[in-house]
Amino acid sequence: MSRRNEGNWNSAVLAWQLTQKAKCLDLPDRLVSARREISGRIVFTTSFGVEDQAITHAIFTQGLNIYVVTFDTGRLFPETLEVWVETERRYGRQIHALLPDRVGVEMLVERDGVSGFHRSLEARLACCEVRKVEPLVRALAGATAWITGLRADQSAERAWTPYCSFLPRDRLVKINPLFDWSRNRVVAFIQDHRVPYNPLHDRGFLSIGCAPCTRAVLPGETERAGRWWWEHGEKTECGLHADHPAWRPEPAQFEA
Repeated sequence: MSRRNEGNWNSAVLAWQLTQKAKCLDLPDRLVSARREISGRIVFTTSFGVEDQAITHAIFTQGLNIYVVTFDTGRLFPETLEVWVETERRYGRQIHALLPDRVGVEMLVERDGVSGFHRSLEARLACCEVRKVEPLVRALAGATAWITGLRADQSAERAWTPYCSFLPRDRLVKINPLFDWSRNRVVAFIQDHRVPYNPLHDRGFLSIGCAPCTRAVLPGETERAGRWWWEHGEKTECGLHADHPAWRPEPAQFEA
C-alpha cells in the first residue's frame, strides 16, 4: 500500500471511530473528541445561522484550538454582520474572514451584471463559486478536518448527512456534529445558553445566506425553501457541500 493510500485508509478508519464515539456524546464533547483525536489544523466554517452559532458556542466555551472562519461574500444581510460583531464580543474570540478574489468578482459582475444570478442556474452557481467555493478552498488549504453545521433534516439533499466522513479527493475528515439534531433541538440549545442569533430567524428566515438569494420561508415550505427560491427546486445547494460521503449510514433519527 502506498503512503498516500495508507494515509487515506487511516483517515477513513478515524472517521468511522469518531462516528461510533459520537453516538453517546453531546455537542461540546463531540467537538472535544474530534480535537483530541485529529492532529493538525481543524477548520470550522460559519455563516452565523443557528446551527453554526451552537457549534461556535461549544468551540469557544471549551477553548478548543479550532480555526473559525466565515465567508464575507459582500452580499450579506446587515443583521448577519451584527451577529458576527456580537458573537466576537460575547466570547472574546476572533472569527476570521475570507473575502472573494477581487478580480474574480469584477469579472463576474462585468460578465453577468450585479444580479445576474437570477438569469440561470449556471449564472447563480458561478456567483457562488466566486464568492463562497473558491474562498472555501483557501480556508481548507493545509487543513486535516472541516467542521460544518449540516443537519440531515434540513433538506432531501442532506438526508444522508453522516456525523463524520473522509473526503479522499481533499484528504479531509469532514465532521457534521449536529447531523442528527432537529431544528427544535438546536433552537433550544441556543436559548438555553443565551447564544447570539440572527433576528432574521424570528422573521421566517430559517436558512440565511446572501441577502439577494434568501427570503423568508412561507407556511408549509421546507426549511431551505427560501434559498434561491426562483429556481423552483432545481438546485438547493451552493457548491460548498458537493462532496459525496464514501459511506451512507441509515437516515438520522431526530430528537425533538
